[in-house]
Amino acid sequence: MEWFITILLLAIGLFLIIKGGDWFVDAASWIASVSGIPSFIIGATIVSLATTLPEILVSSIAAAQNDVGMAIGNAIGSVNANIGLIMSISLLFIPAKINRKDYLAKDIMLLAAITLLWGLSSGGSLDLGYSFIVLAVFVLFIVENLISAKKHNDRSLTLADAIIVDEYNCVHDNPDVNVNPDGTVTRKRRRARVEPKELAKYIPMFLLGAGGIVGGAFLLVEYGEKLALMLGVPSSIIGVTIIAVGTSLPELVTTITAIAKKKSELSVGNIIGANVIDIALILPLCSMISGGSLPVGGQTLTLDMPFCLAVAAFALIPSLVTGRFHRWQGAVMLAGYVAYIALLVVGV
Repeated sequence: MEWFITILLLAIGLFLIIKGGDWFVDAASWIASVSGIPSFIIGATIVSLATTLPEILVSSIAAAQNDVGMAIGNAIGSVNANIGLIMSISLLFIPAKINRKDYLAKDIMLLAAITLLWGLSSGGSLDLGYSFIVLAVFVLFIVENLISAKKHNDRSLTLADAIIVDEYNCVHDNPDVNVNPDGTVTRKRRRARVEPKELAKYIPMFLLGAGGIVGGAFLLVEYGEKLALMLGVPSSIIGVTIIAVGTSLPELVTTITAIAKKKSELSVGNIIGANVIDIALILPLCSMISGGSLPVGGQTLTLDMPFCLAVAAFALIPSLVTGRFHRWQGAVMLAGYVAYIALLVVGV
């Protein structure tokens, strides 16, 4: 009976995180849009951070409860699951060409974050000072994301866009654009009208979504640790497998949706961005929560981090060289992930 209750509550925690995250992202996007915040900022900050809230909260709560094995295992394990499992599935079904300019900076930052984290914690702990070095990569990622998104959002406009011609061939000023003193043309930012029905829908959705994520994270940590004790395995292994895959389910759902719509870049871009946040924000945050020094175990240093760097490099470097993702990359990455999980099980 105890087994059943533990697994049931663990499943409830996963459900709350997945559904809560879905509601929270939708509501946060709506709130930002009606407040007049440009869409590129919504996508680059609010949505990208909201999709990684499960990992952030689970690891932070675990660190606060001194379960550093689960805190680190969830963060590193989420990256391994995102690339080795979820991204590999995307590449197997829909390999695609990429714009290397869009990926170069993000790929470099992800590989740099993993390398820095592994190197700075090689002594067996991630100290507070080193945490700020890794955190700097996250700040750079947000800045680069905003700049990149703005370039895509503010694509070239010409003076021809500043006028409209009606059906009677009369010329009018375009109400959606501004002509600047230097002759350039930019879009006007318009605040969406707030409908009472939408307000009644999205505000409760925002609160319930945030509550679902927090409540689900508590259940995952509490009963994930209990399951580890019942199985007689370290919590770090539970964190890097069950919890990590569970908190990565939003990325899996995005990937399945992208496969159905044949838009692999949506899936891959989301995964790369989420991984930078997982590595460069979560573990420095956990280091601060745990008192300035986050102990890093042998399994993390000798297996989890090396695999993390290897699978990320294998996924990203060939693609930057050739300008496309390949189906064979997905097959090798998936085989590597299966071998990685097998090594974890054998190591128990």
